[in-house]
Amino acid sequence: MKRLLPITLFFISLLTFAQGPQDNQRLVKITGTVLDEETKEPLEYATLVLQSVRNPDKITGGITNAEGKFEVEASAGNYNISIEYISFRSHKLPNYSLRSDTELGIINLGLDVAQLEGIELVGERTTVELRLDKKVYNVGSDLTVKGGSVTDVLGNVPSVNVDVEGNISLRGNESVRILINGKPSALSGLSPEALQQLPADAIEKVEVITNPSARYDAEGTAGILNIILKQSKTAGLNGSVNVYAGNPDNFGGAVSLNLRREKLNFFTNTTYRYRNGPGNALFEQENFDENGNTRNYQNEIRKYDRKDKSFNTNIGFEFFLDENSSITNSLVFGRSNGDNTVDVDFFNFDANRNPTIQRNRFTTEDEFEEEVQYSLNYQKKFDKDGHELKFDYQYSKGTDDEDSVISEVILGDNIALDTEKTLNAETQITQLLQLDYVLPFGSDNQSQFELGYRGTFNNNNTDFDFGILEDNGGFNSDPNFSNELNYKEYVNAAYTQLGTKIDKISVLGGLRVEASDIEIELLNNNEISKKNYVNWFPSVFLGYEFSEKEQLTLSYSKRLRRPRSRFINPFPSRSSNTNLFQGNPDLDPTFTNAFDLGYLKRWDKITFNTSGYFNRSTGVFQFITKETGDFVSIENPDDPENPIVVPVQAMTPTNLATEDRYGMEFTTTYTPLRNWRLTWNVNAFQRETQGDYIYTNSNNEEIVQNFDSKNFSWFTRFSAKLPLPGKIDFQTNFFYMGASKNAQSNNKGMLSSDLALSKDVLNKKGSISLNVGDIFNTRKRRRETRTENVLSYSEFQWRERQITLSFQYRFNQPLNQKQRSGPGSGNGDNDMEFGG
Repeated sequence: MKRLLPITLFFISLLTFAQGPQDNQRLVKITGTVLDEETKEPLEYATLVLQSVRNPDKITGGITNAEGKFEVEASAGNYNISIEYISFRSHKLPNYSLRSDTELGIINLGLDVAQLEGIELVGERTTVELRLDKKVYNVGSDLTVKGGSVTDVLGNVPSVNVDVEGNISLRGNESVRILINGKPSALSGLSPEALQQLPADAIEKVEVITNPSARYDAEGTAGILNIILKQSKTAGLNGSVNVYAGNPDNFGGAVSLNLRREKLNFFTNTTYRYRNGPGNALFEQENFDENGNTRNYQNEIRKYDRKDKSFNTNIGFEFFLDENSSITNSLVFGRSNGDNTVDVDFFNFDANRNPTIQRNRFTTEDEFEEEVQYSLNYQKKFDKDGHELKFDYQYSKGTDDEDSVISEVILGDNIALDTEKTLNAETQITQLLQLDYVLPFGSDNQSQFELGYRGTFNNNNTDFDFGILEDNGGFNSDPNFSNELNYKEYVNAAYTQLGTKIDKISVLGGLRVEASDIEIELLNNNEISKKNYVNWFPSVFLGYEFSEKEQLTLSYSKRLRRPRSRFINPFPSRSSNTNLFQGNPDLDPTFTNAFDLGYLKRWDKITFNTSGYFNRSTGVFQFITKETGDFVSIENPDDPENPIVVPVQAMTPTNLATEDRYGMEFTTTYTPLRNWRLTWNVNAFQRETQGDYIYTNSNNEEIVQNFDSKNFSWFTRFSAKLPLPGKIDFQTNFFYMGASKNAQSNNKGMLSSDLALSKDVLNKKGSISLNVGDIFNTRKRRRETRTENVLSYSEFQWRERQITLSFQYRFNQPLNQKQRSGPGSGNGDNDMEFGG
């Protein structure tokens, strides 16, 4: 109770401070009514904005009620008045004098045709803005991701694909950098699963940066996905509450609050979620002897059951020091507990397909993840518009502990094999320092100079222990599979950019230098590997604006891909003892030269966006499957003299080859009517790889594999959103990934689809939504793989069909309110915008 008292007093004083006004100025009352110009119906949640003429950063206002009426109090003075409603033209009264109570009367707002063309966010529409060095997708309120996560949102963004394991790729390339509010974040976690803890409702927009400028990290040869979180700027207290439940078991809730006063903007998002994610996998394996004759067969059937409870909260406030400067503090805390099982049945056959033995391997895993992140942002705006200085500091710590027990039994004879146990503890501490300075100059500020520094300091520790669990509870560690790894990655970077716009031509050139200091230490083996390198990363962007509705861009940048901790961790997984996965601590970065040509054309009801791209990469690392030379020998009760022998395969990444990747993508949006939207996206690319891989297996045999390959692949996504009778909104998405192949594997095509229904209730303050993810339960990866002595077919489904019902209630918040990000939330607000 003693601890609660000062906290309570703090919040009471905070709220008291926030109650305006802070001076003794006389208050006046402003009233009026806002109507639809065409239908004469009242517009509920229209916004009245009052901006002080003397102090432009002093903004107040209010919203209309169900009758379209507003009544707002403000200090007497001169204001720039704006009455706004999404998709309608704003009604503006510049330098309006408010000296006494004022009745503005009836204000009629007409539809904004330009917004209906898809240039701005209209309602829950997903639109694209093309800028000189990125595309911005306003994800709006995508019905098919209600109750979902950020990966569900990304899966609906053109050019982006989220595979069945949650791995994210951009234009078919998994080397994509994930940023949140323009910076690396603890929210992205230590694994692809961690990002799934961030709820979809927290996202305002996604910036797709296929060819990043020098301002951004050089990391990510495919580009950058920058996820911008919502932060309201509406005056007063507003927010929303969202609850949902689904099958398989999936339920939770989210609360979003925002309090905006003259000197303070307080915001928080808190979520809780429980999810049961059943999945499955199949491996059919044919093993050959040294003469190429069939030795035996093995079928492996896996069933996954993942139960996870997660809690996440983001709390912060922005304090306005004066008219031109502010400080934002925020704290992120996330925790999840997982209870996962993997049930694997092995069926062995001889060369004639006669059954020989059946065994079961069962894994129980307890997983605990926790992320803490503190962020500090200072922003200083100078007198000239766009002239500003930003400073960011960020500290984050993430832990991921996994404790697994693996038991195996030969069925029919109830012969129990040794019980295995794995302990994996991973800790990552990251600090970030960033300074950005922007100076506009020239006639009408058409030119811009930028200078900045970013330092990222990452320390990662992975402690892995594998051994046999004794009958008495003791643990016998196996040193051949146990070790502790320390990974240190310090990157200091500086950049400068210069851009200008002359008539219809935009030019932006930049140069970034990054000094990388990397150290990999295997403690148990006393092996230390150090890598230090300095690299230069130029970027050039050209844009030509034929008109407001037709634009062309051409860009070049140099990028790199550093291996993630999962790729360098040499400790093999043990879900299966014949199909292993292990990292490679000797991986080097991949370097890429990227070229991109983009075109955007808008008509009255159609928006067409296309890009052609070419990437040349060296030192490419890919996952290869190799025979370790080891065998698992299983006692055959029917023939003890002849045990069942199964070769062990391992999947591992390696710096394999040189790769050329080129392709085209098309995105077309058609809005035949105001509440209709049809979107079609196609991405087709060719990948050519050249290289050989040579390794020596445990039998001291030299194996040579040629990985020269030409692989054409493509994927397409179609989305339709339209109104149904009864004021019900309907949305459906279809996704198809085309077949692809490399030197070892053939990947089959994959089709999946989602649908959703939504209806507003409670006088449009609430919404009920029903969505079905993967309607036909077909989101599976299917692959054929051939090595020298093994032919295998596999299927993998990370999550089965999901049905979710959700309810959202909004208070003091427009249904179609366009959220805005606060200072420091993005990393490119001052981009030299090209259209949009």
